[in-house]
Parts: sequence; structure tokens; C-alpha cells
Amino acid sequence: MRWWGWGDPAQPPTLSEHALEFLREHVGVAEHPRPPVALGEVRVEHSSLSEDASRELRAVLGCDGNGDDDASSDGGGGGGGGGGGGRAGDGPAVRTDHADRVAHAAGKGYPDLVRLRAGEPEGAPDAVLYPSSTEQVRGVLELCARHSLAVVPFGGGTSVVGGVAPLRGEHEAVVALDMRRLAALRSLDRESLIVTVQAGMRAAELESELGRQGLTLGHFPQSFQYVSLGGCAATRSAGQASTGYGRFEQMVLGLSMAAPAGKVALAAVPASAAGPELRRVLVGSEGTLGVICELALRVRPAPAVRRYEGAFFTSFAAGVQALRVLAQEHAAPDVARLSDERETGMSLALAGSGGLKGALGRGYLGARGYGDGCLAIFGFEGETDVVEQRRRRALRLVRRHDGLPVGRSAGRAWVAQRFAAPYLRDELLTHGVMVETLESATSWSNLERLHGAVGEAIGRALRAQGTPGLVMCHVSHLYETGASLYFTFLARQREGREIEQWQAVKRAASEAIVNGGGTITHHHAVGRDHAQWLEHEVGSEGVGMLRALKERLDPAGIMNPGKLLP
Repeated sequence: MRWWGWGDPAQPPTLSEHALEFLREHVGVAEHPRPPVALGEVRVEHSSLSEDASRELRAVLGCDGNGDDDASSDGGGGGGGGGGGGRAGDGPAVRTDHADRVAHAAGKGYPDLVRLRAGEPEGAPDAVLYPSSTEQVRGVLELCARHSLAVVPFGGGTSVVGGVAPLRGEHEAVVALDMRRLAALRSLDRESLIVTVQAGMRAAELESELGRQGLTLGHFPQSFQYVSLGGCAATRSAGQASTGYGRFEQMVLGLSMAAPAGKVALAAVPASAAGPELRRVLVGSEGTLGVICELALRVRPAPAVRRYEGAFFTSFAAGVQALRVLAQEHAAPDVARLSDERETGMSLALAGSGGLKGALGRGYLGARGYGDGCLAIFGFEGETDVVEQRRRRALRLVRRHDGLPVGRSAGRAWVAQRFAAPYLRDELLTHGVMVETLESATSWSNLERLHGAVGEAIGRALRAQGTPGLVMCHVSHLYETGASLYFTFLARQREGREIEQWQAVKRAASEAIVNGGGTITHHHAVGRDHAQWLEHEVGSEGVGMLRALKERLDPAGIMNPGKLLP
């Protein structure tokens, strides 16, 4: 993972000259590219970890006493290198070197990347710890409570809401607890379709392991290639196919968590009436109560076929009603995404030649009355005959609501690019373009109203900053009672005031969401960025319940300060 951005440094550029010209015309770009600084130029303060604490941590983690500095001060990385955090498979388990601290200084949210690329992160952990067993995690937490060291659990580092920001609060220092060495597949119960894994395992790694057994977890968030399974549980993640496979919380059957006060272990049972469901309390706790160390997850047989295709609707409103009927008549595809007019228009404008972008395809859509309409992507997965039956039924309902199926090319294009957006964001930042996403969910009766209110709030806030931009949205993650709304907006950055610009738009959008009847987050989690709106959603007594739980499991308040709780 790049320390200054997303993913594999070898990934080729995804922003074509055609796309850059479109952005130059409609948004505005920087006069000259702004690449990230070299890793050695990133400024972090000297580690505040005391010698006593460092020595005791090395003892708990079984270090050999050869020191904790396993890299040079600049890591040898330039702005285009991978840099930092890639050496965790071996070497010391307590590290204070520059590269590791920078790699754990932030997640992948917009303000995180703006600061990192400029070489000015808000802070950095005073040390990075790499435990290799649950017992070591428990030992670390007990030690950190004694020494007043804040602990930030760190999985894939993919949080876009400040969830892994190394905040120390009132503590002496802060450490990042990187879980990547706890990444084993513990057991697979094929008869019960339950897999037990350590929480540091990556989603992509598990999917690969399951694929060899003819199974799938079915969890494909946009961060799929890098996210840890513990992180998915801690944030109540929802993958792109959650309409068919369910949200991650529905996949968690049991778990174990190490907390400063002790261990919580919940067995994997199919159902229980033994009091309130504590599993659901811990799933979504965002590292504020303890560290999820092991998970028992529901899996399913791998699909024999995956069929993805597109359909057009004359308007966003028409498409929303079609999705509602699909969900309520139990005919929804495993993946269902409806782009609004602006997102559809931009997608077609940025597409290459051929397909729906071609003159023939656009002429056909125009002649049928769909030229300014909305594109939906439908994905069906399963056994061949079942997929065909589901697909035919769904498309019949789509046609009844004036939908126009347009074949597989749009579906194939979406599948090919389903994990590419974070790479594109890196390139947009290099060209001085602000790009951010936010999401919510609401009832079907309120969906169009919330879509309009939030889009207008974002647009007003961008104009107030003197940077009018493009505001787009799509519907996904369908439920019988409602669906999620996922907004993307682009604007020219205010050079030197990028964070102030982002804060103004984020505040406006969040206020529009909570005042408009939406949840402050559907799947990005609360983290740091949404904490001030949590009470609006769960009430003061709800916040009090969470605080009481934290005081019981984390009496010293060392677990992930500044996240989740306002």
C-alpha cells in the first residue's frame, strides 16, 4: 500500500487525457501537477514512547532485544514509491522508524491524504506494534493501560472517516497495533458453512482461500484488496454485493475480543435468545472497546456464474421506484446500483469510445427517450439455472417500470473498474482536484427527498467556497424498507486551504443528512469525522450506554481515543 495514497504502486494511471480535459472544462485543475513529497520529507515528531515502556513492550511481544529501528530515517522512498509498513512479515515487533510511523499516521480519507501528500500529517504513532497472537494482544493492552499509552487498532488502514488517526488524548503516548501477523485461517466447517479466521487476515486473502474450496464470503467492499476482516467487523462494513450476500454484521456468527479489562468470547451459534445480542454490540465498536482478534464467519458456495448487465431509466425517480419494487418483491439482484443523471452523464462522458459511449449506442438511447436518463447495474450470482430465472424475473419488473435493459457491456465495464476509484482519487489530487465521497441510508418514501437535499447542500457549500463542482450520487445496498445513497463530489481545490474547504462541505452535507432523516453513515462507520453527529442518531441515553460499556471494558480509556463517541 502506498503511504501517500492507495494500493499497488505498480498500478498504471487511470486518468486519460480525455478525462483530464473534461475535468479541466467542468471543474478546473491545477496549473501544474502536485505530486506527493518524498517519504523522507514527511515531518513527524520524535517518538514520545519511554524507554521503560518500550522495553516492556518488546518483552511482551517476544522481541530479541536487537532494537526497534529496522529502517533508515527516510525509508529510501520517493513520492512514487510504496514506502512504509511493507516489512511486517518479519523483523522487530516494536518499531519507531520513520517509514513505519508514517505508514500508520493516517487512514485513506480525503484530509488524511491531503496532509500526507504535503508531508504534514496531523501526528504519527510513537511506535508501531506487530503482535502475533491473541495472548500478545492482551498483554499489550494490559501494559498500555498501566503506562497510559493510547492504542489504535490497525487492520488494512483503509478508513475514510479518521478511524485510525493516532490520537493520544490525555495519554503519555500513542501506539498503532498492526494486526497483520494475526492472519491465519483457523478452521473451516464445510458442513456448517463456517470459517474461523484471525482478524488481521485480508478480505482478498480469505476469498482466495475459500475459492479453492468452492466457497465464498461474498463481501466485496471497494477496499476489498486491502481491508482486514477485523476492520470489516469493527466498522460494520457493507460490500458491493450486500443486497444479495448481506452486510458484514450478518456474516459474523461469533468472535473474540481482547479488551484492557479482559477477554470477551462469543461462540458461533446459529441463533440465541440469551439476552441482548452482544455480538452486534461489539461489531461496529470501531476499536474503542478492545481489539477483535478472531471471527467465525458464515460462508456460502461459490457461484457457478456471475452475470452483470446494465439498464437505463428515463429518470432517477423512475429508477428508484423500480429498485423499490425489486427489493420488496424479493427479486433484487445481488448487486443493484442506480446512478443519478449527473453520475450517469459523467460516467458516459469519461468512458472510452465504443459501447454505450459510442454514437450508435447514444443515438439508440436518445431515440428511445433515455438519452438523459440514469444507468443501473444489476449483478446476479449463483447456479446457472437459478441466475437465469432470477434475472428474467427482475428484468420483467424493470421493464414494467419503463426500464430499458442494454446488455452486458455496461456490467462488464463496471466489474472491471469496481475497485479502481481510490486509484483515480490519487491522480485527481495530483491535478489539484478535490474528490470526496459520503453515504447515508433512508426509507424509500424519503429517498428522493434526501437525495435532493444533500446534493443541494453540497453544491451550495462548494459554491460558497468559490469552487463550484460536480455532485453525483448512486443508490445501492437495497432493503425492503429503503436503500443507501452514495454521493461523490469533485471541485477544484483551494490551494493552501484544502482542509478548510473540505470541512465546510462535509459539515453542510452531514447536517443535511441528519436533518433530512438519513443515517449519518451507512457503511463508512463513525470514526472521527462523524462522531459529533452520533448523539443525534442514537440519543443521549444511547451515547451514555456506549460510554458505560467503554468504562467497563476500557477503564483507562486507552482504546482508540476520539473515535465513535462524541
